Amino acid sequence: MDKQKLLSRLRRAVTDYNMIQDGDKIAVGVSGGKDSMVLLSLLANYRIFSKQRFELMAIIIDMGLTKEDIFAPIKEYCKSIDVPLHVEKTEIGPIIFEERKETNPCSLCSKMRRGALNTVINQYGFNKLALGHHADDVIDTFLLSLMFEHRLSTFAPISYLDRTQVTVVRPLLYIFERDLMTFSKTLPIVKNPCPADKFTKREEMKQFLVKMQEVYPDVKEKLFTAISHPDRYNLWDKVKPQ
Repeated sequence: MDKQKLLSRLRRAVTDYNMIQDGDKIAVGVSGGKDSMVLLSLLANYRIFSKQRFELMAIIIDMGLTKEDIFAPIKEYCKSIDVPLHVEKTEIGPIIFEERKETNPCSLCSKMRRGALNTVINQYGFNKLALGHHADDVIDTFLLSLMFEHRLSTFAPISYLDRTQVTVVRPLLYIFERDLMTFSKTLPIVKNPCPADKFTKREEMKQFLVKMQEVYPDVKEKLFTAISHPDRYNLWDKVKPQ
């Protein structure tokens, strides 16, 4: 899918859920992967023609997994699109993999990275955090919750965090991963140095969906529609056992 079609879907998500208002200061969480880089690029383009005037800043949480400056290409790219970049150096990686030796590191890592992000956002006085979650992530999270938490749940398009007073928005919500692949190849992508990359429960859900698609090619679209549909039938939330 080309950039203009991606922008159209981003704009629709932003409009449908009122994600951006005049005067917003939006921090973009950038990992260096394709999803967050596509989000950063599209928001920088959207800023040009949007009716709402808003600021952008990119934030990278350096987990301390390598001594190399792997984010150098992203620094140059941010300069080219006139978006300031802050790289927050942390020891999250060594803490999780060397000190604690976590066997299931993703949950703790996510909490620590989000805490570091919120600290930087509050430091700069930004009120919103944009994350690169797309339609596949909505479905993966739903399946993870179903399989491992025994409940029907996924993240919302927009959510307000009382403790930090930051609103999280997900403008890529209407874009499937396959649709952003071509455009992502035009951007500087950094390989994830995390030792757990591709060895997570989320990756298992992705592979599970691949197998489902062999039988039902449109299963992702159906699942996303079911999750986002406002009507809920035959769920037991309004029925209490006697």
